[in-house]
Parts: sequence; structure tokens; C-alpha cells
Amino acid sequence: MLESVVIAVLLAAVIRLLILEPFYIPSGSMEPTLLIGDRIIVSKVTYHLRDPRPGDIVVFKFPLDPSRNFVKRLIAEGGDTVEIKDSILYINNKPVAEDYLPAGLTFQDYGPKTVPPGHYFMMGDNRNNSDDSRVWGFLDEELIVGKAEVIYWPLNRIGLAK
Repeated sequence: MLESVVIAVLLAAVIRLLILEPFYIPSGSMEPTLLIGDRIIVSKVTYHLRDPRPGDIVVFKFPLDPSRNFVKRLIAEGGDTVEIKDSILYINNKPVAEDYLPAGLTFQDYGPKTVPPGHYFMMGDNRNNSDDSRVWGFLDEELIVGKAEVIYWPLNRIGLAK
């Protein structure tokens, strides 16, 4: 019996440390995609199998205080030029369709700024209430924790995080 409990605890610890980790959403910076109080599962394996991609929802250590975790959408990667004009996002001078944003949302102009190699440009979906790369700069790839995969709580919101 004790052996089974020890194995179960070790297995749970390995899964949490290396494969999947639950996270709580404390703010509205990703609304309407992720709501305050949502609980998500983050894959720590995905980015060992492939590089992060624009559009991914990513959990990372906050660059100004790595003891805190943030969750934002990856907007651009190293080498891309980011600009916002008249509430339209442009990557490399091409408009980006952002159908995950609330209809009619307007937000401030930004850039153009080029993302350095090994870094990412991150933004919250709730653009007017998001502390993101427009404020604190580019995200070093070393700070990425993993990819948000699933909303598992509350029950009426179960589904893929996208």
C-alpha cells in the first residue's frame, strides 16, 4: 500500500514538473479567450517538440519578476516587425486577422518595432487591460513555461485554449 502511494506521488510530481501543469487565470488580460477564474492545463512538452508560433497562448515567467507567471498570446517572433495602426495589427507590414478579439475593440498605435532573435512579442487579447510586450518589451524564449492547451474549469468552459 505504501509503495503504491509513493509511486503515485512521484508520478504526479514528474508529470507536473516535466509534462503538464495547471494554472489559474487571475486577471482579465486575456478576455474573452480566458476569463478570470479559469483554470488551464499547460503543456511543458509542446515547445520541446516544436517552436512557439504566432497565435499560441503561452504561459511564461514575467520578465520583470520571474517569480510570477503570465499568460499572453504570442503575436510575433524574432525577426518580425510589429506595428499597430488604427487598432489593426501588422506583422511585417501585413494586416493580421485577429478573430479572437472582441468586435469593435480599439487600442493605441504602437511601433513599428522589430523583435530580436530569440525573443517574442506577447499581447493580451483584452488589449486595453493587458500588461504586455507593449509595456515591458520582448519576451526572452528562456522564460517560456509552456503552451496553454485546455481550459478545465469551470465546467461550462471546458475546451481547448485557443
